[in-house]
Amino acid sequence: MIALQLYTIRDQLQDPVTLGGVLARVREIGYRAVEVAGLSPAARQIFGRELVRAGLVAFASHSPLDQLRADPDGVAAEFREWGCDFVVVPALPDAERTLDGYRSFAAEAGELAGRLRRHGLQLVYHNHAYELERFGDRTGLEAMLDATAPDALAVELDTYWLQHGGANPSAWIRRYSGRVPLVHCKDMAVDRGTPYQAEVGEGNLDWADILDACRDAKTKWLIVEQDESRRSPMDSVAISYENLSRLMMSAGLRDA
Repeated sequence: MIALQLYTIRDQLQDPVTLGGVLARVREIGYRAVEVAGLSPAARQIFGRELVRAGLVAFASHSPLDQLRADPDGVAAEFREWGCDFVVVPALPDAERTLDGYRSFAAEAGELAGRLRRHGLQLVYHNHAYELERFGDRTGLEAMLDATAPDALAVELDTYWLQHGGANPSAWIRRYSGRVPLVHCKDMAVDRGTPYQAEVGEGNLDWADILDACRDAKTKWLIVEQDESRRSPMDSVAISYENLSRLMMSAGLRDA
C-alpha cells in the first residue's frame, strides 16, 4: 500500500491550528496512510484526533534513538495510541557510525525489540548512504543486520540513499526479503552531474525492478518521502502519489 512519510511536509505540520487541514489535503490526494515524523510538540498533542478526522491511519513512526533508549515504554505508548505497528530508528548518532557502533547497536536492538514487542510493536532501522561505508569486506548496514535476528530488527530500505551510496536498491530489497516491511520511495535525478531527490517516476531509478523486488520481499508499505523538493512539498507528494500508483498498476500491484 502507498503511504506518505510526513517528514516530507514537515514545515506544514508545525501549527496545530492548521494540522487538520494539512492532513485532510494528504487524504484528498489519495493517501490513506502515513508514517509519522516532523511533528511539532504542539501538533503531537492533537495528532491522533486529527488523524482520525482526516480518515488516515498511522502504521509507523520514527523515534530518535536517544528518546527510544531513555523511555522505550513511553515511546511505545504514544505510538500505539496512534495505531502504529512499527517503531523506526531513523539514524545512529554520528559517533556511533563505526563498525563497533553498528555491532553495538545490533546487540542493543535485541533488548529494545523485546521491550517494544510487549506493546505489539516491531523495531525497524532506516538507512541513509553512510551505512554503506565499507569496513573490510562488509558495509556498516550489513554488519548491523547480519548480527541481529530478523524478528528483532527489520529494515526500512530507502531507494534514494541506497543508490546514492552506490548500491542497487532492488538487490538489497531482495537480499533481505521478508525483513523489509517498509520501503522509502524517492527518486534520484541529476542536475549538471549532481544527484538530487526527485518525485517518484521523475528521476532515473528503475521502478519496475524496485516494485518487483518489493513484491518478492513481501514489503507491506511503499512510503513516499522526499527530504528536499524543488517544488512545493505538497505538489511533490501529489506527483509521487500519481506516478507511483501508475507504476504499481503497470507492475500488477494494487494500492490496498
